[in-house]
Amino acid sequence: MIHPQRILVGDAGAHIALARWGAPDTGKPPALLLHGTGFVAEVWSEVAEALAADYTVYALDRRGHGLSHKPSADHYHFRDFCDDLCMVIERLDLRDVYGIGHSAGATDLLLAARLMPDRFARLFVMEPTVMDPHAPRAAGLSEMSKASVQGTLRRRAEFDSADALFQRLRTAPAFAPWTEPSLRAYVDNGFARLDDGRMRLYCTPEIESALLVPIMEAMEQIYAGDSRGNPFPWLSGITCPVCITTAEQSWPVYKLMAERASALIPHASRQTFDGVGHCVAQEAPELLVEALRRFAMR
Repeated sequence: MIHPQRILVGDAGAHIALARWGAPDTGKPPALLLHGTGFVAEVWSEVAEALAADYTVYALDRRGHGLSHKPSADHYHFRDFCDDLCMVIERLDLRDVYGIGHSAGATDLLLAARLMPDRFARLFVMEPTVMDPHAPRAAGLSEMSKASVQGTLRRRAEFDSADALFQRLRTAPAFAPWTEPSLRAYVDNGFARLDDGRMRLYCTPEIESALLVPIMEAMEQIYAGDSRGNPFPWLSGITCPVCITTAEQSWPVYKLMAERASALIPHASRQTFDGVGHCVAQEAPELLVEALRRFAMR
């Protein structure tokens, strides 16, 4: 496995951490990878290493994750993540970007492409988190969603060692389909190694709980945004080519949100990954790389 270079972008106390595969002065166009909730830049390692033959590859730790800044609970709205991404693109002066995103990270890219249309060549978004802004509901979160948010607070945040953590995740249903390199990358980079060898989550249960509230609200069509409003109407103004994908074995709500995205984004193409679940990049990286290369040739 190739170890990427780690860089920090942004002002002190509000920085975004990135992993970079390849040097920025090679003349290769940038590929910009955004992970989903709870993960970290290096979970893209197998995909990033393959793409590095043709791109300078950047993967972000989204705010609240990894080595990026971790603001208070009311600063995890969709526009907050979008603002971080736009800042990174501006500071690094990235152009002709191939944006590749998963879940809520895919939403970051969709919103940023609307705000910075001259910076993106194309977007490949896997099961983005999207609400239909034309059909909002006037209601609160369902009891099931409230229970999910509260249940996150009870998740274990510390583990005795990296090996113990890896073995625990290896048998967990959510991680069982992951390749070993992807899971190792998550263990090595999604957790802080303490002085006594214990491992502590960077994206703590408290942070993940705060992250999930806007996501659940978008899923249930009740997201109103913060004081800046709901940004989902922006999706109808995206001008670059977009491929929206779903996975055969993922939950129905992800497919529903992909349908919403397709209805909003002009001329978006669609693809389904057979035989895999929500985390395609970590379950079947070769399958994803093949699809990314095909889309780049259109």
